[in-house]
Order: sequence, then C-alpha cells, then structure tokens
Amino acid sequence: MSEETPETPTPETPTPETPTPETPTPETPTPETSKKRTRVKQQPLQKYFIEDANIIEIGIDEVGRGPLFGRVYVSAVILPKDDSFNHSKMKDSKKFHSKKKIEETAEYIKNSSLAWVVCYEDEKVIDEINILQATQQAMHKCIGELIKKHPELFDPDKKIQLLIDGNYFNPYTMYNKKRKILESLSHICIEGGDNKYSAIAAASILAKVARDTYIDELCKENTQLIEYYSIDTNKGYGAKKHLDGIQQHGITIWHRRSFGICKQYV
Repeated sequence: MSEETPETPTPETPTPETPTPETPTPETPTPETSKKRTRVKQQPLQKYFIEDANIIEIGIDEVGRGPLFGRVYVSAVILPKDDSFNHSKMKDSKKFHSKKKIEETAEYIKNSSLAWVVCYEDEKVIDEINILQATQQAMHKCIGELIKKHPELFDPDKKIQLLIDGNYFNPYTMYNKKRKILESLSHICIEGGDNKYSAIAAASILAKVARDTYIDELCKENTQLIEYYSIDTNKGYGAKKHLDGIQQHGITIWHRRSFGICKQYV
C-alpha cells in the first residue's frame, strides 16, 4: 500500500474587494450653518416726543459736519400731530441705499409736513467760526425761517419744543408777543435722534437730499472735482481717492482749509 501524502495547504489569495461608493453622511448642522439669515425688521420711529397737539415740535438735524469739502446743511421740520402723515416712511437718512427712494421720501415730507426749511453755511464760514458754531448758526437760521414763513403756526398760547439731533445746542431766543418778553425756546438734545423720532428723521432726509443735490450740481459744473477727487461719490468725505487727489492736486476753493489734510495745502 502506498502511503498517502497529506496535501500541503496553499495560502488563500485574498480577493480584492470592489470598493463601494461611500454614502455621504449628512453633516450635523452647527449653530453657524443652521442659522438662517433673516432681515431685521426696522422698528417704527416714535411719532412724537410729546403727544399734546398744543405743543409744536420742530425736528432739527444736520448733514455734512465731517467732510473736508463744502457746505454743512441743516433742516427743520414740523410734522402734523394727526393721522395724515405716514410715519412708517421715516428713517435715518443714512439708512437709505437708493437715491430715488430718499428723493421720493423727501418730496413726501415737503408735501405732507406742516412746515419745513433747509439752510446751510458754506466752507468759508466753517473755516472762520469752526464747524460746531457754523452748524449752530445754520440751526438758528432754520428756526428763524420757520417762524418768519409760518407765523400762523406759532400761536403765543402754544409751546414750542425743539428736538435737536446730537448732544449740544445753543439756545434760541425769541420775543413772546403775549408775555412781552424774550424767552428761550424749550429744547432737548437727543443723540441718535434721527433713528428715534420721525420729525428728526424727516429733517435728516431733507438735509441730506439738499446737500447731495448741491454736490451733484457742483460736480457737473466743475468736472475736475470728479476727475481729481471723486467728489461725486465720496461727497467730500475723507475717502482714499479724495485724499490722494488732495496730495496730488492740492485743494480747491470749496475745501475746508481748517480741516485735516487740507491745512497742509493752505
């Protein structure tokens, strides 16, 4: 008998696995990815500081204190204390992103307010008495113009309340015919007032539209203001193109010689 020889086991050759496509595991949303961008609804501004119809509220605001160039503008507005005015249209002038929209809103204010006026002081006055005093002077002009143009609104039996945007105001004095005395009009300074009260917001809108219109017209008549300084887009503020233009070409007759870099080119 022949002896069986045991088979030598051969090592198994591993069959390569066919890779299966991975099913992507959905990511667990993080607080950052799960947040949806929602547009914050603007809160309506307060219609009045005091609701009493016998108190005439005059909203006052300025535009153009900070630029290196041109006039500072101030507006004063009296809004009706009834339901005839659409306060939902009012917001800080800096929150408008459409020229057409802010101009339409300005027209609405002019047509729907009880009274409005816009005044300014130019760069020469600003350099002579400083920007703070020039702004105060323009504010006083506005109040005086309102009283002059609309005497029927200023009944001696009615109280006048000035709502000033900012933190400083030089009191305005007028003659009270009934009491036959000089008296300072009541005023309150409200920081960020153009984002709080309709009358101040309305004033800020009229002042901004007036100043932007002045800048646009000046640039059309003097194209070097666009070519050298881009005044049409920066509105006279200290943007890079404006500063570069001053360094290269110097200043114009409309620059504020007492401001910043302009002082070096007087």
